[in-house]
Amino acid sequence: MTANTVARPRRSAGFTLVELMAVVLIASILLSIAIPLYMQQVRHGRRTDAKTAVMDLAGREERMFSTTNAYSADPTQLGYAAVGSGAVFPQIVGNGYYNITVTVPVAAPTTYIITSTAITADQLKDTSCFSFSVTQTGQQSALTSGGVNNTTTCWQ
Repeated sequence: MTANTVARPRRSAGFTLVELMAVVLIASILLSIAIPLYMQQVRHGRRTDAKTAVMDLAGREERMFSTTNAYSADPTQLGYAAVGSGAVFPQIVGNGYYNITVTVPVAAPTTYIITSTAITADQLKDTSCFSFSVTQTGQQSALTSGGVNNTTTCWQ
């Protein structure tokens, strides 16, 4: 060293602990907002499975009615495979987030109500559109997990 130069400590390249903690804090805040919103959108997208299954089963019922003049609550008569020990409703539909049932009153075999209900733990969190229904007249309805009518929101 010369007489005019002073030894300066070298600053290491990189981040300080404070800078790193600030980045972690910001990232955790963003993730705490983004992940729940993402999961809400995923659950909303799965509603399509329920609505599609209800409308498909309604179409199958109408095809059966056109030939037999009655509706059926037997899944095998409607083209579903027998599940387990027999052919009974409810049947799991779509990607397994909903099950579907059909009710055909014995006293009035010319009517039905088809209902699709959430069954998985994650989809049960979709409390605003818990179940979807349709009748032989095409009347659509949807209920919240508390049983409140929410048709206009859920069937749009």
